[in-house]
Amino acid sequence: MRKRLRDLGIAIGRLPTGKHNAITDVPGVLVGHSTLIFDAPRVARTGVTVILPREGAIWRNHAFAATHTLNGSGEMTGVHWIAESGMLTSPIAITNTAQVGTVHEALNSYAYEFGWTDVWDLPVVAETWDGWLNDMAAFHVSKDHVYQAIESAGSGSVVEGNVGGGTGMICHEFKGGIGTASRMVSCPSGTYTVGALVQANYGAREDLRVDGVPVGQEISIERVPSGRAEPPGGSSIIVIIATDAPLVHSQCKRLAQRATIGLARVGGMGYNGSGDIFLAFATGNQLASETQKPYALQMLPNDQLNGFFLGVVEAVEEAILNALTAAETMTGFRGRTAYELPFDELQRIMKRDQ
Repeated sequence: MRKRLRDLGIAIGRLPTGKHNAITDVPGVLVGHSTLIFDAPRVARTGVTVILPREGAIWRNHAFAATHTLNGSGEMTGVHWIAESGMLTSPIAITNTAQVGTVHEALNSYAYEFGWTDVWDLPVVAETWDGWLNDMAAFHVSKDHVYQAIESAGSGSVVEGNVGGGTGMICHEFKGGIGTASRMVSCPSGTYTVGALVQANYGAREDLRVDGVPVGQEISIERVPSGRAEPPGGSSIIVIIATDAPLVHSQCKRLAQRATIGLARVGGMGYNGSGDIFLAFATGNQLASETQKPYALQMLPNDQLNGFFLGVVEAVEEAILNALTAAETMTGFRGRTAYELPFDELQRIMKRDQ
């Protein structure tokens, strides 16, 4: 049975985690998956993952948000409206490269069908490429699968690894996928939660580091074959950051930028073929869409943000590593196999370097 990083006795960072060490530790944030694994009539190793801020009421009660791109060989819809308005106005979905349009249409349909909007919507849908293990040209993900992910969304522990949008993903040439983590941040204004969820599908084996240890260099291709035959460094990572702190758009932008550091700690270099796209949102202000009155806003002083920066870095770093430790060996399209990160090797290397 696969485990999370801390279950292996490897604890990284300085800040305490939330109860579940997951993005769902941020109050009101729900996560749901729809996972597609079958071989006929065509091979499916794919799915969709949804993040619902405000327990889904984000359509009517928006949240300050911002995005940041390290390398732009990827897609995230809705980013222009976030930049223009400073707000996230829909749930967030993550899927494979070929199905952004399907998932985008499904989110729109869900909003109209269930009365979340009767005017317009610009959903946020992000992607990474799962074409090594999944027959992407079969377009397996449907509207119903998106609905299933939304309706299954919940709080508490989050299923990681080969699940949802992360089902067919590969990270540092090992099996990758969905991972999450959280940190508790205390400042003079109070104690808040920062959570991260990643869809990890990037990176070269030799770049992989765990708490600064060059683990990837220690696990040879002869010991664990590479998950890909083509030169590594392509594909992508999507990072979603959430906090319940009262931050405004410009401060969310600063949090999104710090995801770059968490990615770099694990070994993400933002290579040419990689789409490294990050979104941060903050639910500490209430931004009702139908009000005609000025918003009563709060904003943390900027000099209290250092703990949040650290929280983002640590949560992103651990979320990626949780994706790696949770993911299981998978064989898929054309008989290709992506192998799991071996626990015995990881623990041996980490103990030796303590």
